[in-house]
Amino acid sequence: MRKFLLPLVLLASLLACSPEDTDPLEETAGETLTDTDFDIPDWTTATHSNDADPDFGEVFQDNTVKRIDLVITNARWKSMLSNMTSIYGPFGSRAGGNSFSSEDPSFVPAEVFYQGKEWYRVGIRFKGNSSLASTWATGNMKLSFKLDFDEFEDDYPQIKNQRFYGFKKLSLKNNFNDKSMLREKVAGDTFRNFGLAASHTAFYTVYVDYGEGPKYFGVYTLVEEVDDTLIDTQFTDNDGNLYQPDGNGASFAQGTFSESVFVKENNEEEADWTDIKNLFTVVHATNRTTDPAAWRTDLETVFDTEVFLKYLAVNTVIQNWDTYGRMTHNYFLYNNPENSKLSWIPWDNNESLQTGNQQGALPLNFSGLSASQWPLIGYLYADPVYKAKYDSYVDEVIKGVFETGKMQELYTTYGALVQPYAISEVSGYTFLNSPSDFQSAVNTLKSHATSRAAAVKSYLGN
Repeated sequence: MRKFLLPLVLLASLLACSPEDTDPLEETAGETLTDTDFDIPDWTTATHSNDADPDFGEVFQDNTVKRIDLVITNARWKSMLSNMTSIYGPFGSRAGGNSFSSEDPSFVPAEVFYQGKEWYRVGIRFKGNSSLASTWATGNMKLSFKLDFDEFEDDYPQIKNQRFYGFKKLSLKNNFNDKSMLREKVAGDTFRNFGLAASHTAFYTVYVDYGEGPKYFGVYTLVEEVDDTLIDTQFTDNDGNLYQPDGNGASFAQGTFSESVFVKENNEEEADWTDIKNLFTVVHATNRTTDPAAWRTDLETVFDTEVFLKYLAVNTVIQNWDTYGRMTHNYFLYNNPENSKLSWIPWDNNESLQTGNQQGALPLNFSGLSASQWPLIGYLYADPVYKAKYDSYVDEVIKGVFETGKMQELYTTYGALVQPYAISEVSGYTFLNSPSDFQSAVNTLKSHATSRAAAVKSYLGN
């Protein structure tokens, strides 16, 4: 069986060129791509077309670590690195800083290999914000990737509507700041197990061949994209507005709304942010203090408070500082057509399951939180009806999806599963300083589960 092999036309072209040569398959300004003549022998309806439903059982398995290979021509790889340098400064230098960038790295065509099958001319780019900048600045090549399987379908008609077992987009996250490599998966699964819309995740090893043979980039977490299959499969209607807020207005503090902060992931041609504006208006209405019952009724007309309070309970029990309440990013809002309410969707959980950086994760009673700065938390928690619901969900979380014994067993299982691949990571492609770092980080997660049960018991007084 052919496995992880370059297409013959691509292989012949690479062998004919030195690394310094211009890639004969690479598009240049004003020219037509020369690598459009290729066959797609591995294409099947189930594996490659958009006529198949997403195969979660194949792509997102819990009990295994799968392998995925990315094959990128040398010149295209160099162009990716050059693009990163233009955004973040030289590799291994902090000249570019670790701040967010409004510019995404550029896509290039590449081949993806999995289980002996090939996916053709897949759009691949580096992804992330501060995690990407920091990893690049420290000279660590274990960078996160975003895959878009039909990004280049206009250039390559053969791959029109190409999918990966029903998925158009996927993220390979590098588990930044997580030596256990478990946080992204465990946190995401905890949200979903509590009945919330959240991305599926799975463990993968990633190999990248940019003309020098496959190089082991380490253990990654494959993450389902919210604007791809999550809305289609976890909501009954996918036509509502989807937003990924990022910036000052994402706090929902009074007077901070701006369209540029509430980035639309769909329906862009409809320049209408009425649903977001309505939530701002209702949250800050004067009847919040003069007539709380009326305020709750108005709020529940535009915002799914049940979903938010459940999310808040999980997020605060497990601890997650890099999101709403501390940071103005890492969540989505979806205007669910089923009830015309904005529904909260968590995102980017690699910094969860720990007290965290800066001010640290919010305490269970939100002491020290500025209610006016973070009104979706502060104003709801100050309302006795919503506080009672939040408290009941906190109790459910610690007795159910985040019960200590269950979490200890899960960490043991996942630790044993991932450990051989984690300690095989190599210098320059890892966040581990030594193999022992991995087990130490898993043990820290186990201690964290115990401490959170004690914290909830103290908070609830039982």
